[in-house]
Amino acid sequence: MSSNPYLKFVSEYARLINEGTDLQLGGFPSKPRSTLSKEAPRALVFSPHPDDECIVGALPLRLLRELKMNVINVAVTLGSRKDRQMERLNELRGACEYLGFGLIQTAATGLEKINPKSREQTPELWGKSVQIAAKIINDNQPQVIFVPHENDWNSTHVGTQLLVADALRTLPESFCCWICHTEFWAPMNNPNLMVEVSVADLADTLAALSFHVGEVRRNPYHLRLPPWMQDNVRRGGELVGGQGGAAPEFVFAVLYRLQKWNRRKLEAAREKGRFVSCNDSLSLIFG
Repeated sequence: MSSNPYLKFVSEYARLINEGTDLQLGGFPSKPRSTLSKEAPRALVFSPHPDDECIVGALPLRLLRELKMNVINVAVTLGSRKDRQMERLNELRGACEYLGFGLIQTAATGLEKINPKSREQTPELWGKSVQIAAKIINDNQPQVIFVPHENDWNSTHVGTQLLVADALRTLPESFCCWICHTEFWAPMNNPNLMVEVSVADLADTLAALSFHVGEVRRNPYHLRLPPWMQDNVRRGGELVGGQGGAAPEFVFAVLYRLQKWNRRKLEAAREKGRFVSCNDSLSLIFG
């Protein structure tokens, strides 16, 4: 018997990951959802690919459940594999329905070539995509927009950030909303918001993510979302709370950078950083 008490601790992590590979993928009944008012404020989640709505969706899910916001996923692309696009759309519909998110398609098979290279080399095609994104924003008048940060590594994630930024600059000067930058492929250097994720919300996020069957069979990243959210607590303790600061007693969390879009530009965040626990009211920020 090992005298190292951490051996059992680590082996339990390994056991859970291995057992998780046998769990059901998708097909769960939709979660109960209260009727939203037609006047409910809207939050748009600009997702570069199907599955991003789940990966970064912890705060949108809390906005839906706690503030009764109408959370709508904007499917920027359906992936680069044309033979999988309709299948991925069906998987996306199942995931959004399970969480209670609305869904807007940018085009029948999604937008094409949403990346920095296309923005530079095919301005006409890029301009049409910007018009589509701008119309979606203008038609919905969201209170919050979720979009990847500018250095999120994946070219479509970076392209989606540029797409939304260009679209916002075409809107009337009077348009104002919160911009919430998200991360997945590459961490942000300057997040200012750490949002605790409850066990129940994380379980629902994983169940929704499992609807993307074709993707998680290729790479079961849904099983690694909980440790990622644990590591966010480690990083966020100092990135959000300040160097040398103590991490809050969260188990799971997601990091964001929250700024205000006002008069066709992003305003610098007024606060250095904020921790939001499951017991804190989001109305203090978005009310």
